[in-house]
Amino acid sequence: MPKLWSRTVASHRRAVRDATLDTAATLVARHGLRSVTMSQIAETAGIGRATLYKYFPDVESILAAWHERQVSAHVEHLKAIRTGSGSARERLEAVLEAYALIQHDLREAHATELAVHLHAGEHVIKAQRRLQDFLREVLSEGAAAGELRDDIVADELANYCLHALAAAANAPSKPALRRLVAVTMAGLLPPGR
Repeated sequence: MPKLWSRTVASHRRAVRDATLDTAATLVARHGLRSVTMSQIAETAGIGRATLYKYFPDVESILAAWHERQVSAHVEHLKAIRTGSGSARERLEAVLEAYALIQHDLREAHATELAVHLHAGEHVIKAQRRLQDFLREVLSEGAAAGELRDDIVADELANYCLHALAAAANAPSKPALRRLVAVTMAGLLPPGR
């Protein structure tokens, strides 16, 4: 069995964790959720079972960690877009378009057994809260700049954005996705604009 090893303990732990998460997701996608075992994950990832159990108690916790890593990557991508140039409204529009594109690109993945299982977990509520908190900050910034509506609390507007852009998963094309973002943005502009 191949061994994972790195120069530092921290990088070794990251490598073991990443290999575990990637392997579990691949095995579940290939064989189905119910047929994957901790032993299979350890063997395929090239780590010992005892080591695997030091990191995760079961397959479900591995998959929840994999999902959290995916969500974190999406949030970091959105944060990078937020720091771009332009007005608060322009940056929000870029963030919403990127989020809609993520939803669109994940439409097939959301139809899998893995997605159904992951979206029933407690960690999904936490992930949705992270996205909502992030959007609330962006919306508050735009409202403070006078570019976005301030007559509705930012938390409600963030919820509106997330629900409206969930429809991007079913958008038939990129132009349709952009139209959806435009309609969502129209609802965020101050009344009378």
